[in-house]
Order: sequence, then structure tokens, then C-alpha cells
Amino acid sequence: MERLADLSDEELASRAATGERDHLEVLLGRHFNAIHGICHRVLSNNEDALDATQEALIAISRSISRFDGKARFTTWMYRVATNAAIDEARKRNRRPVPVDELPVISNKDPVDGLANQIIVDAALGQLPPEYRAAVVLRDLIGCDYAEIAEILEIPPGTVRSRIARGRAALADLLDETTTIPRDVKNVAARGNQTAPAARQTR
Repeated sequence: MERLADLSDEELASRAATGERDHLEVLLGRHFNAIHGICHRVLSNNEDALDATQEALIAISRSISRFDGKARFTTWMYRVATNAAIDEARKRNRRPVPVDELPVISNKDPVDGLANQIIVDAALGQLPPEYRAAVVLRDLIGCDYAEIAEILEIPPGTVRSRIARGRAALADLLDETTTIPRDVKNVAARGNQTAPAARQTR
């Protein structure tokens, strides 16, 4: 007997496109956390992230028949989720947290992972949505440059520019507002370093 959980994303998507709702439900359930994760890191606001996640799930459900299998399903899904998050950011037009309102944590204070994440999320929230999306996809989701270009539907050179500018801005924000340990700033710090040759070709 066929186990839906054993099917690939592409197989599930193909079957979901024919109207098999159980396949669609398995597919959405499999990737719910990833979709919400992208929305949350782009929006830096839990309420907005939940709204964007809901919109992304609806968009995927409605347009699953347009997934042609030429790209990986996750690439297509990331595009839908990122667009939903950027649209939500523009629609809400929320006021970014001012620099002087960001949390300030001393190296002498005990800092756990959650506190660090709150700080980085708050700083991410001050970046323009386009830069934010590029940095999130590269440094937090782990997509390569070609995949980000496909997700955002922009040239690879623009991807590199947005990531570099986003990292540099994020590093400046973290340096100005916190003295948290260097390892917490490592994602942003990469914006001021030369990427290894092996990664430059990606």
C-alpha cells in the first residue's frame, strides 16, 4: 500500500495538482515549518508571520497546478513564501524598531539562543524587505545564489548586491546596538569579508 509520507515533494505536488487533497495536505504539512520560518525571519513579527504563512499556504493550494516540475518544489515553494512575506511587509508598513529601542546585552550577561534570535530578528526588521529576503534565503535557509535568483526572479548579480548590502547593514545595526558574542554576529559579519572561492561560484 502506498504511503504518502514516502513520496517525494514532486510526486505529491503532481498528484495534488490533479485534485488529490490528501497529497496536498501531506505536502503542506511537510513544509509548514519552513514556510513559517521564512515568513517569520523576513517579517520579524509573529502576528504578521502567521498571516503571511496563511497567505502562502493558500497561494500554494490554489496554484499547485502551475508547478511544472522544472525547478525543485522547494524552490517554487520558497518563492511563494517569500513573496507572501514581502507583500505582508509592504501591506502592513510596520514601523521598524528604532535603533535605540533594540535590546542591548552585555558580554557579561548570560545570553541564551532565544535572546540572540530576538536581537537578530529585530535588526533584520530594519532592513528593506528585498534585502531582508535575500539575506534570510542565503544565510538562514541556505539557498545558493542561483536558487535565490530563481526564487526572487532577479539576476544573480542583483542577488549578490542585495545580500552584500543586507549583511553590511545588519552588521552595522548589531555593532551599534549590542555587544553580544561574536558568534551571534557571524552571519552579518560575512558581509564585510570576502566569500571563499568555492562559495562564490554558487
